[in-house]
Amino acid sequence: MEKKYIVRLESEEREPLERLVGTGKAAAYKIRHANILLAVDESKLGAKLTDKQVARTLGVVVRSIEHLRRKLVEEGLDACLERKKQVRPSVERMFDGEREARLIAVACGPAPEGRARWTLELLADRVVRLKIVDQCSTETVRRTLQKTS
Repeated sequence: MEKKYIVRLESEEREPLERLVGTGKAAAYKIRHANILLAVDESKLGAKLTDKQVARTLGVVVRSIEHLRRKLVEEGLDACLERKKQVRPSVERMFDGEREARLIAVACGPAPEGRARWTLELLADRVVRLKIVDQCSTETVRRTLQKTS
């Protein structure tokens, strides 16, 4: 089977990959991707290994190598070394700007009768009772209130 996507790395592309592999101070997937790209490189400095040889040596499947080849050719070297950014969150945020402001107002208000201060459990129950949200866990309240950005 003929390869559809041929990897030919220039020397300025090889250097950061070799440095990444040499230092070993990066995420494991980045080092693995760098090793794969260096192994399948068909330039004059490249190892020119087959996908099967690389798969056997590095303990990955051939399909991963084919996918990485395609990604390099279509999207470039940076795309091969970074994770794909998530387009949208998996779960919609429970507290948008207005709801978050109402939660903060409750938390900054007077503590409930017989209590010295608000607890996460009390806040979660109160925002549900006030119909700010339909349901809420203490962890959601904690994450919302501790947010720093």
